Parts: sequence; structure tokens; C-alpha cells
Amino acid sequence: MRILSYVFTALFIVSCGSAKVVQTTSVSPEIKKSSGTFTNAERVGEIMNYLASDDLKGREAGDEGIEIAATYIENYFKSYHLKPYFETYRDTLSNFKKPAYNIVGVVEGNDPNLKNEYILIGAHYDHIGIIKPENGDYIANGANDNASGTTSVLEMARYFGTNKTNKRSIIFALFSAEEKGLLGSKHLAQKLKEQDLNLYTMLNFEMTGVPLQGKDYFVYITGYDMSNLAEVSNRYAKENLVGFLPTAKEFNLYQRSDNYPFHEEFGVPSHTFCTFDFTNFNHYHKVGDENSLMDFGHMATLVNKTIPVIEGIANAPSQEIKLKE
Repeated sequence: MRILSYVFTALFIVSCGSAKVVQTTSVSPEIKKSSGTFTNAERVGEIMNYLASDDLKGREAGDEGIEIAATYIENYFKSYHLKPYFETYRDTLSNFKKPAYNIVGVVEGNDPNLKNEYILIGAHYDHIGIIKPENGDYIANGANDNASGTTSVLEMARYFGTNKTNKRSIIFALFSAEEKGLLGSKHLAQKLKEQDLNLYTMLNFEMTGVPLQGKDYFVYITGYDMSNLAEVSNRYAKENLVGFLPTAKEFNLYQRSDNYPFHEEFGVPSHTFCTFDFTNFNHYHKVGDENSLMDFGHMATLVNKTIPVIEGIANAPSQEIKLKE
């Protein structure tokens, strides 16, 4: 996430080890839709330990480490029956000097009419790579920022790719070069706009690796008062899932993540779901952003609570999410 660094006043360093990269596309454990359990901490941990391992060197856009991550995401999409949205899964950025790719898959809607309306689910999978050493560690692994959001999107893609329960079509996009100025999402938003995509809404996931504390909601959205997304989400979740974080508005986080280019290009409801609140994580853009600090159970719960929301939005007879005047 591109957040102003002055909001952080404390830094806690944790030691890190190297998690051996193993290419995996296993499909177990099975999705248990009937019980409302679509993923679990074990599955989440497997993905996180891959994406935020030292072997990927912090996934900086254009570098070797993020190429490994891109291949992993492609294989994941392929394993769970997402089709490439373009000719391949790779959408090459035209606004970045090094080779960099968004990875874009789609699950076509199963309704002959509603499938022509699109929901876009996204997260950025890049981070900042190799930085100034601290206590001998120089790899900014980016576990919370944003292997966490990437993992959330991958597990949502697995659910819909496997079950095909969506009437509207859903694009799943993992963005590169967010840390360079939202370049991946800007590129894709402009490209899809030029193709006249019928985009209904864009839902982005950013820094979801640690739970909120002392809140009466589970996750907040940026731009809370710009649409009725929170109201719609809470109705499908049947609980107070999505809330308002005043600090997010104070620091204008709405314009600091990959939702914003889609708001600019399409003028549709475009929001970021997040559980980082400036008090529960002190390692933003530091080498301490490690998997050892992530709460995989919390992350699995977020996915399990959010899938019914996305399913409800995808299957509603009319477009319920509306921009506010």
C-alpha cells in the first residue's frame, strides 16, 4: 500500500528465515460450501509462505523474484479453471520501463444476460524488493503488503473458478508496480476502458494479514461514504462485517491503492478492503513485514466471510451498489 510513511513512529524488527520455494497447485482440502468454510489457515499459510519467502526477494516490479510470483499465480489460476482474460494471463505494462505484468483471469458468469456485466476483484502482488539492511536482513518480504491481499484474491478465485456460482462475470486481477505509483492498475483500467468493458464494481484487497483490534466490525473499506457497498456487504454477510475507519479518510487511503484508477476511468463503485489501521502493524515498507507476524486464521476468516458477499453481489437481479451523490 502506498501510505505516507510519517504515520509510523515505531519499528519492531523480527528475524526472518528463508522459506524454500516449492511450486504447488494442490487442490486439497476440498471446499466445504455447506458449512460456510471455503478456506482455512493451512491453505492460506501455504500461499503466504510461498509469496513472502526470502527466495522471492521482496517481489519488486521488473525483478526476478516477482517473475517467480507471476508464474505461481498463473499456475494457480490455471489449476482452478480460470480462463485468461486476454490471450494469456499476462497483461504487460506499457507504463513501466522494466518487463512487468498484471496477471488477469476471468470466471464467466452463468447467466446469459448478467454475464455481460463484470465485477473486478484485485490486489497488488509486488512489493519493494531489496532495501537498506536492518539487523542483517535486507529483504522487504511484503507479507502484509501485499502477499496478504494477493492470497485473499487467490482463494476467492479458487472458490469461483471451482464452483462457477456467479451469474455476473468476475475478473480476478493481480497487479504489478503498485509500489511504483499504482502503475499496474492504471494500465489495466485504461486498457479495459478502451475495450468498453461493462464494469459494475471493483473490489480491492490490501494489507489483510492482521486483525483489527477494538472494533465492532471485521474489515473496513476505503471511500466508505462514497457508495453503499458497506450496507450491501453487511446484508449479505448477515453481520457487521464492513465498517468505517476515520483514519482511512484522514489519510485519503481511497486514492492510495489499486481501486482508485478504476474509479477514475469508469466512475463506478471502487473500494479497498483492509484490516491495517495504523495501530496494529508497525513494519510498513520494512524488512520486518514477515509471515511470522501474519494471522493466517484471521485471513482465512476474511475470505470465508467475504465470499458470500461477492456471491450475493454477483447474483443479484440488479446492480445494488450505487455511488452516493
